[in-house]
Amino acid sequence: MKPAAMEKWTWVLIFSGLLVLSLSWFVDDSQVVVAATLAIVGALATIVGVLLIYLRSRMGPAKR
Repeated sequence: MKPAAMEKWTWVLIFSGLLVLSLSWFVDDSQVVVAATLAIVGALATIVGVLLIYLRSRMGPAKR
């Protein structure tokens, strides 16, 4: 994966994951399964984004 694409996906995953995670807090109490699913998907997306930050730090400088 190119460094520019990795940097783009990093922030997309982190911010969208945090948004979905925070939306899970506002789901009605009668929809426990939906809230749990949103929380898990949001947390996983955020974790993958943080992992991409680590992987990008291990790559060399971007070639121009």
